[in-house]
Amino acid sequence: MGKKGKIKGYKKILCQKCTGLCCRYFALPIETPEDWDDYDDIRWYLYHEDVDVFVDEGDWYLNVRNKCTQISEEDYKCMNYDLRPKICRGYTEDTCDLTSEGDEGYDYELHFKTPQQMEEYMKIKFGQNVFKKLEVKKKKKKKKKKK
Repeated sequence: MGKKGKIKGYKKILCQKCTGLCCRYFALPIETPEDWDDYDDIRWYLYHEDVDVFVDEGDWYLNVRNKCTQISEEDYKCMNYDLRPKICRGYTEDTCDLTSEGDEGYDYELHFKTPQQMEEYMKIKFGQNVFKKLEVKKKKKKKKKKK
């Protein structure tokens, strides 16, 4: 057990300082991308506000920064604490976001915050010309023959 588990009253102190960081986003597992289309779908996710994608222990996740409706704006406490979902009940002082430092506290294998980051990754994975097939092909205008 780490130091924090040995300090008497640590959990109570930690909970009093809580700002509901874990209540300000949700991360959902997504299928591991296998081909160009899968990576392009992820690029589409990243075009949306408050979304990023990360890989942790080989698993891919869609992270949506969108706060829970039950978090109080005044003290950041749960307004539905006794009836909170099982996922919320699973948080402990060891898994609390307050003890990590936001995204910087996580050591993701990959972390994409913008579609441009995914585009660069796709160029590495599929080659520099990966987006050529998306370029609009200019139709050659036939010159009208003068009579």
